[in-house]
Amino acid sequence: MVVAIVAGALGLAYFGWFRDSSFVAVRDVKVEGVSADRGRIVPALTDVARGMTTLHLQGDRLEAAVRRFPTVASVTAHPSFPHGLTIHVTEREPVLVATDGNRKVPVSSDGLLLPGMGARTDHLPELGVGSLPDSGRLNGDSLAEALTIGAAPAPLRPLIDNAAISPDYGVVVTMRGGIELRFGARARADAKWAAVAAILADPNLTSLTYVDVRVPGRPAVGGTSDPSPAATSATTSASATTAAPPP
Repeated sequence: MVVAIVAGALGLAYFGWFRDSSFVAVRDVKVEGVSADRGRIVPALTDVARGMTTLHLQGDRLEAAVRRFPTVASVTAHPSFPHGLTIHVTEREPVLVATDGNRKVPVSSDGLLLPGMGARTDHLPELGVGSLPDSGRLNGDSLAEALTIGAAPAPLRPLIDNAAISPDYGVVVTMRGGIELRFGARARADAKWAAVAAILADPNLTSLTYVDVRVPGRPAVGGTSDPSPAATSATTSASATTAAPPP
């Protein structure tokens, strides 16, 4: 009975006072993983973190502090008793650059605009859009094109030239050298890209004009009897950078 009373008193002292006391207040904050908009993201996280203790972290408050920054995908925190806290920021990765002719903005795989990440877009495909929003996500046909490009395997992404909507074939992604990849609707993009990768990795295909993966389980290809050097080069490059398909 005495032990229970003592344990209860200690529990009340811990939850009611000690874990939120100045004895364990966060004072030393280190923020890692931020490359874009660092001048605003780091202070925002630091200010919120210093209102916590190492025994009572509040992840929802940290996430709320950076919710307005589209480059931040997630935040995790690791305390170091008694006063240290390391915050790791996971950033969204740009997969393409959207341009309306006047400005260019990196875009994530889910169509979210990522301003401030220009240094990481040198080898990404460009997507021409009629209207580029100031913030938020792309919309309409531009979103469908971005989502299709965003699902592409990383080795194939640098080989993408552009994308467009065709009334006959839906989303059409054009590779360097002019090879058309016909995706239809954006649904099942991962399965369709897997079919594309398997075809481009086939050493017996030396030239292609199009790959139709609207039905990924039954892809169709079109070739040419007089392949251009550019088309052959694009196919060869794609094969070299694409792993062999799974059995």
